[in-house]
Amino acid sequence: MIDIQNPLPLRLFWLVLAAVMVIFHIGLVFWGLVPNLVSRPLHLAFVLPWVFVYNARTTTELITGVIFSIGGVAASIWIALNHDMLGDQYGFLEGRFQLFIAVVLLVCVIEAARRAIGWPLPTVAALALIYALFGSHIPGEFGHSGTPINSFLGTLTIAEGGIWGSLTAVSVGVVAIFVIFGAFLNAGEAGQGFMNVAAAAAGRLKGGAAKVSVISSALFGSISGSASANVASTGAITLPAMTKLGYPKRLAAAVESVASSGGQIMPPLMGAGAFVMVELTGVPYTGIMAAAILPAILFFVAVWMGINAYARRFDLRGIDKSEQPAARDVLITSAFFLIPFSVLLWSMFVAGYTPQYAACLAILAGAVLLFFNRSGRFDPQLIAERFSNALLNSAKQMSMIAAIIFCASIIIGVLSITGLGVKITSLILSGSGGLLWPSLLLTALACLILGMEVPTTAAYVICVSVAGPALIQQGLEPLQAHLFVFWFALLSTITPPVCGAVFIAAGMIGENWLKVALTAMSLGVGLYIIPLGMIADPNILKLTESPLLAILAFLRMGVGLSLVSYGLIAARAPWAKNALTLSGLLVVFAGLLF
Repeated sequence: MIDIQNPLPLRLFWLVLAAVMVIFHIGLVFWGLVPNLVSRPLHLAFVLPWVFVYNARTTTELITGVIFSIGGVAASIWIALNHDMLGDQYGFLEGRFQLFIAVVLLVCVIEAARRAIGWPLPTVAALALIYALFGSHIPGEFGHSGTPINSFLGTLTIAEGGIWGSLTAVSVGVVAIFVIFGAFLNAGEAGQGFMNVAAAAAGRLKGGAAKVSVISSALFGSISGSASANVASTGAITLPAMTKLGYPKRLAAAVESVASSGGQIMPPLMGAGAFVMVELTGVPYTGIMAAAILPAILFFVAVWMGINAYARRFDLRGIDKSEQPAARDVLITSAFFLIPFSVLLWSMFVAGYTPQYAACLAILAGAVLLFFNRSGRFDPQLIAERFSNALLNSAKQMSMIAAIIFCASIIIGVLSITGLGVKITSLILSGSGGLLWPSLLLTALACLILGMEVPTTAAYVICVSVAGPALIQQGLEPLQAHLFVFWFALLSTITPPVCGAVFIAAGMIGENWLKVALTAMSLGVGLYIIPLGMIADPNILKLTESPLLAILAFLRMGVGLSLVSYGLIAARAPWAKNALTLSGLLVVFAGLLF
């Protein structure tokens, strides 16, 4: 990244831009209705400078980034200023100038995604556009009847579909707000609060340092929604602690990468996937949280049991009492995340506010807490630094997620306009012989392959768009199908050959990544089994509808996963390993018998 932020005028510019961006998105929640063709293009206009200019790594990137920013921002503002006129065109471009605007927007969106996350997702988007433009020349089932270019590009760029569609609505109205919430929480002492609570709860236990990593990563991941960010932040503390106590490096890195990956399935954020799921399924956000919570806890229970199994093989000591935080520190620092979380949950579940309105109130609580620290001293310089970090991190994280969502929206638009999604669904149905479990395995494989190259949320959106309808046609509930796909989109964080969380943890600790990956796969075995368990016994997703059945399913799967973990990790003799693993799988999938 070019060091353009250090000169004071430039730093002030980025801080002011970040502040305006944050105020704009929070303001959308409080101001009431703003036309979609105003709020969504302005969202893109705010995002582009951060992707193109702030993140520029070379002089060439900086120069081209400025050009792309000016073009994209101008085109977005033009859409917002002319939203009334464009609404009367019903997605049909009129004249060469509008065609130029459409091309500029699509090129900027694809290039923004490339700079944010690399080539794979933008390549898929570009291929989708090529298919839409030239697919009418493809013979057979996978060709399409063709669509006029002014109508096709207009639907993508000047109508409330395509890049201004429902996914973008989620990015503008919900994801942005929760990203701001996470950034304000992390700018203060909430992160230290997570670590202190985890150390107090599990530090003294056998394998305590590893269990601290599990708890802290679950707590941190519940607001960060990013496996990589989770590893980098909590790992900076937990990895040295584990190695200091003599834990094998491959185990320490595996614990951190698995626990951090699990943060993406832990409500409330779930890597922004929960908010996309709201739009795609029509299930309220609170309903998705309720459905996702037991499987997420089950995953961390399985990791916990895996650590216990490793503790049988290695002498995994707990954290010395002298190194554990004092009760006073735990109490004080825990308030820095408990107060905002309490405001969030009270606002949603007691006051009945919308998730985004509740998050805004929690942001205000988090902002007030930035004025305080555990020592009780008033430090203006520290306060200013905290607010600066909160604003800048809000803008950077919001922009990265938005770049992904805008690019994914192009793919979703093409699937809808050309009917390709229906054709792929038919292919899955025919390839699986119309049977559910072969369809699930095909979908899982597709999620793993896609997830190797794109972030979890993007892999989920693409996979569920093409495979979700096939799974639903075969009898799954929409939320069941979506959670299944979302979980398997996460596999690539710990599964070779591309395993982002493993690479980061292995690099931080100086261990061979493949050793870490193999250890992580055995420790995170729940990531492979639990999604299939949701299909075998959907009661685990029905905590609010059938709490007793949900808890019974949770307990049964917990026992089964514990047996599998001990079989894979603790058992040495092949017969014991096979017996424990097989009996555990039978317990997990016993729901198929009822």
